[in-house]
Amino acid sequence: MDDSQPAATAPWSPPIGPAAPRGLCTDCGISRSDQPKRCGRACQFIAPDYPGLEQRVHGRARDPARPDEVFFGPFRRMLRASLLPPRPGAQWTGIATRIGERLLETGAVDAVLTMAPDPADRWRPVPVLVTNPADMAQCRGMRMGYAPLLALLEPARARGFTRLAVIGIPCQVYALRALEQELGFERLYVIGTPCSDNTTTERFHEFLALLAEDPDSITYLEFRADYHVELRFTDGRSKTIPFLRLPISKLPPDFFPLTCRTCVDYTNALADLTVGYMGGTGAQWLLVRNDRGEELLATLGSELRASAPTSAGRRGGAVTGFLKNVERAAGGLPVNAMPDWLRPVVGWLMPRIGPRGLEFARARGEMKAVETVIHLRRQHPGRLRSMVPGHVWDLVARYGLTPGAAERKRVVNPSLPAARSGVAPAAGADHCQPGAGPPIRPQGPD
Repeated sequence: MDDSQPAATAPWSPPIGPAAPRGLCTDCGISRSDQPKRCGRACQFIAPDYPGLEQRVHGRARDPARPDEVFFGPFRRMLRASLLPPRPGAQWTGIATRIGERLLETGAVDAVLTMAPDPADRWRPVPVLVTNPADMAQCRGMRMGYAPLLALLEPARARGFTRLAVIGIPCQVYALRALEQELGFERLYVIGTPCSDNTTTERFHEFLALLAEDPDSITYLEFRADYHVELRFTDGRSKTIPFLRLPISKLPPDFFPLTCRTCVDYTNALADLTVGYMGGTGAQWLLVRNDRGEELLATLGSELRASAPTSAGRRGGAVTGFLKNVERAAGGLPVNAMPDWLRPVVGWLMPRIGPRGLEFARARGEMKAVETVIHLRRQHPGRLRSMVPGHVWDLVARYGLTPGAAERKRVVNPSLPAARSGVAPAAGADHCQPGAGPPIRPQGPD
């Protein structure tokens, strides 16, 4: 780091340029950089190469002999985990932001690139560079909306930061990995959060208005693994709503943009460490993917309580029902609604006999894969060949979705060299292999 530059003492959000006009785009920030044309080779919505980047980042691509890697990407091990004590203001217990804090405390990085809330709107994400460990507390919790995280890579480099940690969602992490070797950083740690669906902050406020009479007082929202949404309010109240009682049918058809309905990387497979909750059965769910992921996890020491994840129930019926409704919605037909009298019964049954733990996470992965194929076939059939990786076709095959001759790209054995950051192949490492997800998964560190 250049000592001639004053060190930031609070989250720093420098001014950035406008986004270049794009089609399928989540505004990861690359189009706002000094080389916006790099979007053509960095965007996951153009021609993603997951096998090649997995080989480069993790030392190997996902292994078909380890079935859960088809769902979740390469990993060394999976954990069900909680931070002790839980951090106030965290979405769950605060694992992701505590890792960022520890990296700064130990001097492992010069800065952490992540999201913080807009001062004028707690739900709007703003990309920031954090250099003071204590300031990571301001980044706890989730945001809903799009924010150009990677637009701050150039300001970070200009300030002299050479060792950087990045906390991001899949579309941001894919672009980061695609360009990593040319960014010029000495060391890069990537903490990924899963992302199921996103929308604009403005649309999210419309959703909140359907959930409570005083939506401006909502301070917390989470889609829990027990098939309920939890809300918390400024006056200390809390409220839970069963998934089946959510007013999803009242949302406009474009509430979720096509980018999110065709995303193929729900679990953030190119992160060093994925920190989520879908497979955590009420706790957090960690996927340690490579050497650097192990290093990140080790920063927590005795603060982390961890155990093996569990799996229960069967996902097939839930995914099949989801597929039928997506097909109807994509064709402009009304979604089949459950009779009101049956909703409480099914709402009681789902947490008890529906997919839970890792099976819940597998169900959500298959739902995202199904959604991708159906919506691309309907709206951009010419993009199926370039946008849909082979493992996505493997996930949807059991539900009768198979690629046509022009829909599946030719399989190439990845042979990209390991990245300069270097990770040893994870073959032979310990792993867990036990045998209706929420409609929204927002972004933001925990």
